[in-house]
Amino acid sequence: MHTVAVVVPDGALTFELAVPCEVFGTDRSYLGVPWYGFRMCAARPGPVRLSGGFTVDAGYGPEGVAAADTVIVPPGASTGDVTPPELLDAIRAAHARGARIVSICAGAFILAQAGLLDGRRVTTHWMYAEDLARRYPDAKVDAAALYVDDGDVLTSAGTAAGLDLCLYLISRDHGAHVAAGVGRRLVVPPHRDGGQAQFIEQPPAPRGTGLGPVLDDVMRRLDAPHTVRSLASAAGMSPRTFIRRFRDEVGASPIQWLTAQRIRAARERLEGGDEPVETIARRCGFAGADGLRKHFTRFVGVTPYQYRRTFRA
Repeated sequence: MHTVAVVVPDGALTFELAVPCEVFGTDRSYLGVPWYGFRMCAARPGPVRLSGGFTVDAGYGPEGVAAADTVIVPPGASTGDVTPPELLDAIRAAHARGARIVSICAGAFILAQAGLLDGRRVTTHWMYAEDLARRYPDAKVDAAALYVDDGDVLTSAGTAAGLDLCLYLISRDHGAHVAAGVGRRLVVPPHRDGGQAQFIEQPPAPRGTGLGPVLDDVMRRLDAPHTVRSLASAAGMSPRTFIRRFRDEVGASPIQWLTAQRIRAARERLEGGDEPVETIARRCGFAGADGLRKHFTRFVGVTPYQYRRTFRA
């Protein structure tokens, strides 16, 4: 029997902990496959208080982690928490023995503390991706992915993406039809299109910069045919000086920023109304629906139609 051990750090987030418990801890052998053995493991066996005021009873200590076939690590109360060394040692021992190591959301920080993310492509919740990359520069953080399979170490983005990854593990173990059966029981799709880029909040035009008046004018007239030359002229600079100044103050090239703002405006229109995509493209400054579709898919990871279907109010 394949044994799944869920690590329960102090202050664990309730939803992220509940996901693997629901997926692997409920006997689903009615789907025609041997189901998983399941255990909850803490630094010491016994009650562990979660972040939402709940308490769970972990039946195993670190020894339950070290002997498992799959180890799932949800996040603790804070990404800055120091994980007990006995749990980190157990996670390392399980990995060295050949176990599959999985993190949900900010649980990636615990795997990083264990030294398991060095040189690997990984993900976490988009809000924490920059912090993870800064604190653990040897990890290759992909902030756009819902989950990343790097062989024996798998990581997921925030909250519901942990459910996506758990269903993916079932698909890898037992086939897509079994994963689909679990998904139907949980009333969720066994696979979601796109990545977490579609959930990332794109910032509006920065304030308090010397380029503020030019940026404000662009935001009022996104449908105008802006170019580096026209923007530089409005700012009273040469194109070369404007590009350098823009990068210093905004952190991107003028064209990158302009495209991002047009995508942001298109997202708002897709969420809030029923305008045709062609109309939205024109009002946001794209050369027709095909132009919007191309840039939108590259930035957001799904087509405008898919985005509207998911996020329309």
